[in-house]
Amino acid sequence: MRHVLDVAVILESTRLAFEGRMAFPEVVAALSKIGVERYEADLTSLTKTHYSACGDAVSDSLPLADAPEAAEPWSEEGVKAAIRAAQQGEIPYPEFLRRILAAGCAGYWVFITGRRAMYLGRRGEVHVELFPQQR
Repeated sequence: MRHVLDVAVILESTRLAFEGRMAFPEVVAALSKIGVERYEADLTSLTKTHYSACGDAVSDSLPLADAPEAAEPWSEEGVKAAIRAAQQGEIPYPEFLRRILAAGCAGYWVFITGRRAMYLGRRGEVHVELFPQQR
């Protein structure tokens, strides 16, 4: 069965995440509910593309004001620190993006069905982060 992605839900989840009103687990739940299997954030072009299992794709922009270029060199520890700070609710999504950019992250993939995210450096460096276990 073909699952057409709900553009309004995708745009709303990005907007609410930027406003600090929707945390990552809530974003993942909302996207999963409408059939998003995975998404990628390209931090160079500041775009996010969401994909369904049948290949439908919806892109939106990341409204990150004054976004820095992904730093050199890559710092896996810096990426991990930003992830932990976001998971603990210490920083909002825009600050998370700034911190991973400062750590050399040029983009990331979130695999909702695979329950993991891959953070990518400018030279092919990769950090794989498993979703935290639900309690």
